[in-house]
Amino acid sequence: MSAAGLLSWPEIRALRESWRLSGERVVFTNGCFDLLHVGHVRYLNAARDLGDRLVIGLNSDESVRRLKGPSRPVTPEGERAEVLSALACVDAVVGFSEDTPLRIIEAVEPDVLVKGGDWALDAIVGRDFVEARGGLVTTLPVVAGRSTSALLRKAGGGCP
Repeated sequence: MSAAGLLSWPEIRALRESWRLSGERVVFTNGCFDLLHVGHVRYLNAARDLGDRLVIGLNSDESVRRLKGPSRPVTPEGERAEVLSALACVDAVVGFSEDTPLRIIEAVEPDVLVKGGDWALDAIVGRDFVEARGGLVTTLPVVAGRSTSALLRKAGGGCP
């Protein structure tokens, strides 16, 4: 395993093959997971409930900066991976630096692809690939008011 719980692409492919041979259903989701909060934890637990194994595609620091702006991420990729890997519901974390997770989705070949309910099904990257293989693409509700952006806004307000 690579540093801090972040698997390499060959490592995740080998794990995926062993899970396939065992008949396990693999769930995949992706994101920045910059400041882990209760919304993330509830979402990841619900995602894991959709299968036997949960794989997270984690945006690299460079990818997060392109998506969220120059002040992000707050937490470096290795630390984000370490925290996610420590969660009981997470079986593997694999990084990607592209603007979309399509290549890592194709590498993992998940049985279930899941995103937060703030995503329209037709906008979910990898949907065509997963459905063409007979997989399920779905969304899960987000926890209202719980986001990294909201935490950063609140923290920016100063301490009493």
